[in-house]
Amino acid sequence: MNILSRILFSSLGGIGIFLLTAGSLTASHRYSYDDRVYPGVSVAGVDVTGLTEREVAEKLRAALTYPQTGRIAFQDGPTVWVATPFELGFVLDAASSTTGALEIGRSIDPLFALTSQFRPEPVDLAAHFIFDERVARGYLQQLANTIRVPTVEASLGLNGLEVVLHSGQIGREMDVPAALAALPDLLRSLKDGLIVLQVNESPPVIFDATLQAEIAREILSEPLVIRDPDSNPETPVEWVIEPDALAGMLSIERVIDEEGKEVYQVGIRTSELVPFLTGIAPGLGVSPVNARFIFNDDTRELDLLEPSTTGRELLVQATAERINQQLALGEHRIDLVFDYLLPAVTSDSTAEDLGITELVSSQTTYFYGSSASRLHNIRTASSRFHGILVPPGGTFSMAAVLGDISLDTGYAEALIIFGDRTIQGVGGGVCQVSTTLFRAVFFGGFQIDERYSHAYRVVYYEQASNGSINTNLAGLDATVFVPLVDFKFTNDTPHWLLMETYVTNSSLTWKFYSTSDGRTVEWTTTGLQDRVDPPKPHYEENPDLDKGEIKQVDWAVDGANVTVVRTVTREGQVIHEDVIVTRYQPWRAVYEYGPGTDIPDDDKDAW
Repeated sequence: MNILSRILFSSLGGIGIFLLTAGSLTASHRYSYDDRVYPGVSVAGVDVTGLTEREVAEKLRAALTYPQTGRIAFQDGPTVWVATPFELGFVLDAASSTTGALEIGRSIDPLFALTSQFRPEPVDLAAHFIFDERVARGYLQQLANTIRVPTVEASLGLNGLEVVLHSGQIGREMDVPAALAALPDLLRSLKDGLIVLQVNESPPVIFDATLQAEIAREILSEPLVIRDPDSNPETPVEWVIEPDALAGMLSIERVIDEEGKEVYQVGIRTSELVPFLTGIAPGLGVSPVNARFIFNDDTRELDLLEPSTTGRELLVQATAERINQQLALGEHRIDLVFDYLLPAVTSDSTAEDLGITELVSSQTTYFYGSSASRLHNIRTASSRFHGILVPPGGTFSMAAVLGDISLDTGYAEALIIFGDRTIQGVGGGVCQVSTTLFRAVFFGGFQIDERYSHAYRVVYYEQASNGSINTNLAGLDATVFVPLVDFKFTNDTPHWLLMETYVTNSSLTWKFYSTSDGRTVEWTTTGLQDRVDPPKPHYEENPDLDKGEIKQVDWAVDGANVTVVRTVTREGQVIHEDVIVTRYQPWRAVYEYGPGTDIPDDDKDAW
């Protein structure tokens, strides 16, 4: 054996002896702490040297009381809830902590086991804890249920005349996941702590309707009085709506205000107000009426005959809005809203303003022998036109001015043509007025728009100033039967046209004042042509007549045709060419007789 081999053998022998010695020592030490924790071992600062597994667990439970004694506070504003870690699912894992302590010094490596058993410094192991998140979530959910507040919208309604108000409520909802996420780190620190809960608020769209409730109460506090502002203050025209009725008309609805916020709006429903206002509107409307004048031939100015009337129209929608606006301000006496319309010709208009400087047409018709009732009707009808103005380019309707012809409007009964008979009727004589107007238009050169002749020739319309008959006037009559038959013409000049009418016991004169535009009128007539004899007289029994009494009630007139041609020129240019054809029917005489009266044999076939 050489020296190297001796040295190697010697070294290996030494190591072996060391290991045997170490193993012997380790075995001896282990035997002494067979089921106990080796010296110098502690768990979370708790010395567990020499303790068995059960003793370690008991000692750790007794010493590590944080799960039972710790305090975790949860805060929501001024309110604080306190829970132990144990209540939050945080508990000591004694088994795992004990196992770790017992494992120290029990390695299978003898050298490592020896060093572990005889280490110069103590070992402090961390305690093991278990955090059951399900328990924590359950506790936090209970908190959330306590904190939760439902969002409640403010409500406003009526119970009879009582305004019922319920204020809104801000909703609150705790954020459970956020609180749960903050727990693990705090619990593992084994320290008391505070978690400020995150609570989300959900305000209602409408939180407070107190102001609107006060408006509703104010609206129902007294009757609503709607007034006509133009009526006599001593005898005002007004409509009263009592609170009971107002309650049925009251509207409470959610709307978007000017700032884009949803609010309650209180007022009277437009659907209730508009029909009411529409119903009274016709009786309140006034059409604008031009002033009436007469032309003063001496001063060549206009003398006021009747002042103008300002028209007005009820603004239904604007009135409804005003009522709601004023009611909201506590007003209960509210004026209607009108649109005021000035007439085209006011009372202060002058002849210069209107272009009226001279007489441009004047015609007179005669009615010698007319009855008193016929004369009355002529005066009544012609007065409707005295002082009336026709605007430049305006079309004039005689029927529109005459309006209703009845006993109620001042007319009397006189002879009228009705169908194929001349009978007593209200307004007989009005056609004397229409005929006179037609001739003023005809000879003045104005545009004729609508004209109807009589069914047969009427002697009044062919009378001359001396009472004689001038057949050249045949075909220059015009009839009006409101509202079916009208006479219309257009003032086709650039100036206003003023009409004046003057009645005597036997004549009617119609004057047109304006400014001549230089037009001239030429006319021709064929006279009466194609004459047809009237039929034989007609006899009718009238029980109101005595026997032997015969009374003529209609007069025979020949039938005939007349053609009148009118040419209106200005500065050599034709502006109107009119061919007016009139066909008069032959008209029979009509007699009435008393019962038992003998009729001449020659007339019996005419019965």
